[in-house]
This record gives sequence, structure tokens and C-alpha cells, in this order.
Amino acid sequence: MFITFEGPEGSGKTSVIHRLYETLLNLGYDVILTREPGGTPIAEEIRNVILDKKNVDLDPRAEALLYAASRRQHLVEKVWPALKEGKIVICDRFLDSSLAYQGGARNLGIDNVLNVNLFATEGFYPDLTILLDIDPKLGLERIARNKNREVNRLDLEKLDFHNLVRKTFLDLSKKYADRYYIVDASKDLNTVSEEVNRIVIERLDLKK
Repeated sequence: MFITFEGPEGSGKTSVIHRLYETLLNLGYDVILTREPGGTPIAEEIRNVILDKKNVDLDPRAEALLYAASRRQHLVEKVWPALKEGKIVICDRFLDSSLAYQGGARNLGIDNVLNVNLFATEGFYPDLTILLDIDPKLGLERIARNKNREVNRLDLEKLDFHNLVRKTFLDLSKKYADRYYIVDASKDLNTVSEEVNRIVIERLDLKK
């Protein structure tokens, strides 16, 4: 099963994902944890270009293409081989992030960005997507308080940008309702993690 996590900045994805990963390992599942952009050495190099705060002149279309290139490399090198071996793959961000950030917030058009990514992924979609939903203002306040979190180029965008990201994610959750679950990420970490663990374990049990 390929499980992806999406959400605005500061939604707590990293903490929730690591708790889920540990839970599934303890239950005896064969599971790997990865992220986008990145996940493999080549894809991580592309990530560094995309998120470097110095690259303020990165063109939105070039940005979208770099994400798609990183995604392709990640799938070929890591995700598809793991799935072929019967592993569960948990991924921090995937296709929907490109649709939300570049398609929606960058105003490149959902369909335009989707078509580029369908070429890169050969039409591959997640089995399950969990959207950790949070008001972007609250999410950015969390980031500002967390001195250990790396601040990247996208964190520095204006609030209007992040509001568009959230709106697009919510729109996508309706378009892809068969694979989407929305979790209120404004709640405390334990509550959010428990809900996420329940959703994933229930879905895994259905596949048995």
C-alpha cells in the first residue's frame, strides 16, 4: 500500500508520520518511510534546488517541472521497488502537493500540473491520502515557534499563498474522495496521531 500525507505548512506531518511508522513496525508490518521532494540521492539534490531560500528567482513552471522530475526519480528508485516487494510505503507529500502549491497557489492550473505529473508517474496514484488540515495562520505560527524546524523557501510565502494551498487541498479531497481522509491537525499531537493510526490500520485490515 502506498500512503501519502498532505497538508499546509505547519500541519505536523513529520511528527504524525513518524508515530505511524513506529506503530506499524511494532505491529509487524514491513514498512518504509520516505519524503518528497527527495527520498533518493538524486531526488534530494533536486529538493535542495527547489527549497533553497537563495533561489528566489526560480520560475513557477520550472519549479513544477523540478518537482515532477524529483518525483519520477523517487518512484523509480525507491517507491515502486518497495511496493513490488510487498512493503507499505509512507510518503511525506506526493502528487497532490504539486497540484496544491503549483497548480493552485502558483496559479499554473490544476490540469496543467496534473498532466506533467501523470507523464512523470505513468498515471500512478496513492492508495490512501491523509490530509492534515489546519488554518495556515496557525500552521505558520507553529513553524515560527519551532526553532528546530528548517525554514524553507515555501515557508516564506505570504499568507494568501498558503490559504490558496489549503483551499486546493480541500478541493482535491472532494475530487479524489475515494482515497482521501481529512484529519483536523489543529488538535494536539496525540489526538491527531491516534486518529491517523486508526484510519491506516482499518484500511490495512480491509486489504487483508
